[in-house]
This record gives sequence, C-alpha cells and structure tokens, in this order.
Amino acid sequence: MQERTSLANQMDGVQEIDTELTDLLDLAELAEAEDDAASLDEVESMLKALTARAAKAETEALLSGEADGNNCFLEVHPGAGGTESNDWASMLLRMYVRWAQRAGYKVDIIDEQPGEEAGIKSATIQVKGYNAYGWLKTESGVHRLVRISPYDSNARRHTSFASIWVYPEIDEQIDIEVSESECRIDTFRASGAGGQHVNTTDSAVRITHVPTGIVVQCQNERSQHKNRATAWNMLRARLYEVELQKREEEAAQAAASKTDIGWGHQIRSYVLQPYQMVKDLRTQVERPSPDEVLDGDLDPFLTAALAQRVAG
Repeated sequence: MQERTSLANQMDGVQEIDTELTDLLDLAELAEAEDDAASLDEVESMLKALTARAAKAETEALLSGEADGNNCFLEVHPGAGGTESNDWASMLLRMYVRWAQRAGYKVDIIDEQPGEEAGIKSATIQVKGYNAYGWLKTESGVHRLVRISPYDSNARRHTSFASIWVYPEIDEQIDIEVSESECRIDTFRASGAGGQHVNTTDSAVRITHVPTGIVVQCQNERSQHKNRATAWNMLRARLYEVELQKREEEAAQAAASKTDIGWGHQIRSYVLQPYQMVKDLRTQVERPSPDEVLDGDLDPFLTAALAQRVAG
C-alpha cells in the first residue's frame, strides 16, 4: 500500500504539472495575441517556477530504492587533527540539520559528543520524513575542508577531514533478528548538557555487535530504558543497511560508490582559502559559494549524485 500511494502521488504530481503547463501555454498565446506584455512576463515567471517543480519531481522519481522512502540516521565523525577536525565535523552537522529543516524534515539529535576545545567528537541525528534516506544516501563518504585555521595563531592554511555515514531507519514490520548473545552492552554517564540527573546516572547506552563490529550509542534521553530501545533500533537499522549494500553489490551497481566510502577517498571538497569553491569529486558539480552550501544548500549535489547512481 505504501508503494502504491507513493506511485499514485508521483503520477498525480506529473498530471498536475502537465495541466498547469497546458494552461500557461494557452495564457501565453492569448497574451501574445492581445500584445499584453505584463501578462507575458507573469506567465514567464510562472513557467520558471513550474520548471523547478518538474525538475524536483524528476529527481524524486529516482528515489525508487527499497528503503528510499524511510527516515534515516546520519552519523558524523571527525578525522585525525583534533580541534580542527572536530570543528569541521560540527560544521557538517549544522549543514545537514539546516538542509533537513529547509526540506521540511524533522531532526532529532540521537547522540552528540562535544570536542575538548571546540566542535564535536561524533554525532548521530535522525532525519524524519518521506524520502529522507533516498535524498541523503549518497552523502556517505569523506568530506574535506581547506581553510585558514581560526585556531592557528599563525593563520596558516589547514586541511581537515570528516566522514558521513547515512543508513535507513527500518520498517517495524521488517524482521531483523539480533541475538543479545552476539552483542556487548555498555552503560555510561552521558556527557554535555542535560542537567544533574543525566550527568550522575549511567543512562547512556552503547551496543557493540561483535560479529560485524558495528557500534551504536544513544544518550539523548534521561531514561536508560529509552536510550537502550533507541540503540537497539539503530543497530537493527545498521544491520539492514549492510544487507541492502550486499544486494547492491550483487547487482554490481554500487561497486564504485563503495570505494568512495572508504576513509581517504573524498567525495567532496570545501575550499574556503585561498579561493572559494565546493566541488563534488564524483559528479564534478561545483558551487562558488561555500557559505550557502554550508548553510544547507545541498540540492544540486544531491540531485547530481542520485542521477549518477541510477545511471551507473
């Protein structure tokens, strides 16, 4: 039923665009016949808006993967480099939160470990909304920043790295069996803000799945019980994502993208100094305004990466 609803919505969207296009062309023809320049300008403006809607609908048609319509989890991990990389990781986290808010998605902070001086040591957010995973799935990989360091008294240029990992939240109806005997469960005191209760009780939960080495943790709730439930959900989602990747590999569709995910294989560079440029190294899409991209303007990169993935 979910698939049927999704397809019906796509078809309705295409029909609406087709109807509006016909109406606008009729209006343009009438305005031209009456030599009505103001109406022609208005029709031109409406056609541009309709073109943007059609482009978005075309991209959304690419989101036909098994889990594309699901909510997703997004993890941020800084590379080597201490404060520099921690700060870069926090900039990436903000970028994805801003993008999600622009797209109308809800964002929950699942886990956030602050850096010692600035930035973050790691963070996990949950992005909730239709097609959240479909839009963000190509963002997994290493992101590179080049800038004049605000933490270097000599104002030297630094290169920092951080990795992004995106995986879908699985449907509750999908049965993913995880044996507790295969997992190690640790509890610890949460760090950061949260009040006296959070910082004095072992409410945070970390689960390690020994066979795969997958580690998940949650500390956003005061209740250990709630954090444990969320962590189990994240673990099931990670295991499901591993299975999805296996299927893609079998189909020989994601062989190239798998290399991109490896540490040291950058998918995108953000250069703030000596010039300004954001460039995706997979699709060659470039934008000369890093500030806008870091403020959440990611759609050109997401669209190009999705198109390339489907074509590949």
